[in-house]
Amino acid sequence: MTTSSPSPSQKTTWRFSAFNLVLLLTLSLWLWYQNKPVQLPEPNLATDAKLQCVSYSPYYNKGQTPLDINTFITHEQIDSDLAKLSTQFACVRIYSVGQGLDYVPEAASKLGMKVYVGAWIGWIKKLNEKELKLAIEVANKYPDTVKALVIGNEVLLRGEQSEASMKAYIERAKAATHVPVTYADVWEFWRKHPALESSVDFVTVHILPYWEDQPQPIERAIDHTQNVMNLLASTFKKPILIGETGWPSVGRQREGARPSALNQAFYMRSFLKVADEKHWNYNLIEAVDQPWKRGLEGTVGGYWGIFNTDLKPKFPFLGDMAEKHDGQSVIYSGLIGSLLFLVWAFILNIRTKSQMLSLTLLGALAGMSTLLQSEYLLAACRTKNEWVALGGLALLGLVCLFSIPAYAFKANKTAKKISHLSLSIILLAALSANYLLITDGRYRDFAVSLYVLPVLQLSIGLWLLEHSLKQRYVAFRILTTLLFASAAFCLYKEPTNSLAIFWLILCSLIAWANWPTKRKSVI
Repeated sequence: MTTSSPSPSQKTTWRFSAFNLVLLLTLSLWLWYQNKPVQLPEPNLATDAKLQCVSYSPYYNKGQTPLDINTFITHEQIDSDLAKLSTQFACVRIYSVGQGLDYVPEAASKLGMKVYVGAWIGWIKKLNEKELKLAIEVANKYPDTVKALVIGNEVLLRGEQSEASMKAYIERAKAATHVPVTYADVWEFWRKHPALESSVDFVTVHILPYWEDQPQPIERAIDHTQNVMNLLASTFKKPILIGETGWPSVGRQREGARPSALNQAFYMRSFLKVADEKHWNYNLIEAVDQPWKRGLEGTVGGYWGIFNTDLKPKFPFLGDMAEKHDGQSVIYSGLIGSLLFLVWAFILNIRTKSQMLSLTLLGALAGMSTLLQSEYLLAACRTKNEWVALGGLALLGLVCLFSIPAYAFKANKTAKKISHLSLSIILLAALSANYLLITDGRYRDFAVSLYVLPVLQLSIGLWLLEHSLKQRYVAFRILTTLLFASAAFCLYKEPTNSLAIFWLILCSLIAWANWPTKRKSVI
């Protein structure tokens, strides 16, 4: 480590205060914009205001997942859920009849709803046979409620069955029931297997602009959906059902496709407007957020619902809307942060106006940043390990923010060690994040909110205070070079991703702050 530096001059402290003031004003302006209502397209809703259909997966309570054979959805939950959904939707689509979902048609019939009944087809023939048999029984028992049997969902996409096998399953279902029969898959796979059209009564396609191999930004998402539908209309002669379409409200940005509550509302409302004009048949994805999907698809997998897990609507279908609804919480968090840092100033025996002002501003930033980090952690963390890793990183950032004034203003050696160690850990954490983004980037987040404030303070902030945490060992040249190169590669993979650009900037600052000042042999 470098030797302790003297306390910064009043000039450098005012410069540090100005830096934090700019950061605070920038953050406040961004939060104001996020909380500002904006005008969105308004669909031409039917007189009864009911939408055509929505995917219904009742796995939103703690521990509920279709991946656990012991999960069973009670009749009470299904009755309650459908009673809620029936006020807004005329139909629900289910993907399986197992785990108690064979009761859905009975519950729907009491409410005058229709159901697309799914038979889940996977790898295992024995389970497929059980699903198919039960789905056919349900369809024959409730022919006036079941709109169609959906035999298999994205089976060809997952590669779990061949086209010939799916054709056989579909034709068995058609021979055993009088309701229409279809198969559902992403639109590209329907175009790869057009021969399946002869086996179904109508073609069920999934159009999800966010998940495309070339992700579509929200500004082009509806045009993309229309272009796909025009292409499918020229490919298939039978009727087409859009079996899934929607937009996530939280999660990883893919290229220019950014999940957000506002973008979700924009897509849904724009889609409904166009669907009404084009007379499309559709099913929206999905009714309720699915926490279990976060294990398969990362953060974004759990946030496609029109309702959250409390069954409260996430956006209105009419009227203006804001991305966030923070109310006074941002102000309170900033004030609490400022108060805590002022108390810290008194503990450190800091009395100069410039230093107290800088700590007041830094505290406000820390408080507001902690609020944003909490929101991210609640959305992203699924397991204890993730809470330990990501939550620990957030806590580390907060600790290093407290260590900076003790190091810079009071030349405290312990505080310097804490700051130095924090910067080293942040470097290693960022390297780990880049590894995951490169190897599993489709489902990994750019956890910018956990890094941004501590990185800015440990790099630019300390530089303005004429202090340094430069490393002594040559090995850090390799680590910082790897950090920059891997972040640059992430941007190379997604050149239109604004978060990837911001992440490269943060990694560059981490690398710069850690870059060794002297060449010494590795110890």
